[in-house]
Amino acid sequence: MLTNRSIAAATIIPVLAYADVHEAAAWLCAAFGFTVRLRIGNHRVQLNAGTGAVTVREKRENEPNATLGLGCSITVRVENADAHCRRAREHGARITEDPVTHPFGERQYNATDFAGYSWTFSQSVADVDPAEWGGEAVEL
Repeated sequence: MLTNRSIAAATIIPVLAYADVHEAAAWLCAAFGFTVRLRIGNHRVQLNAGTGAVTVREKRENEPNATLGLGCSITVRVENADAHCRRAREHGARITEDPVTHPFGERQYNATDFAGYSWTFSQSVADVDPAEWGGEAVEL
């Protein structure tokens, strides 16, 4: 696949709408530890999220605000869920579930950002066979 410096190399790139993309990018970087990859005018900012990416774009006037419980949630893998959660809380993220270690080998917490988007941050703490917790491995 041809690479292009104008887009992140990640295979899947969520794009989220915010009223002020530069405010959103600054907040996401401060709270969640993302970094700015590329700014495109006043309407779009590409962010690095570990080996992944997130793009924030300008919310159009006719678009509704994000509504909790509707739409999507974004999961981001992190090295240390507890430290990440503390950082997010310090920067105003609403923590909807504190870090919990799940039987499937992930320590996760859930947060809502200032615009209402739902985020899950996940730290791998064990390599658990999916059959041990009720999963069914199909194509790992």
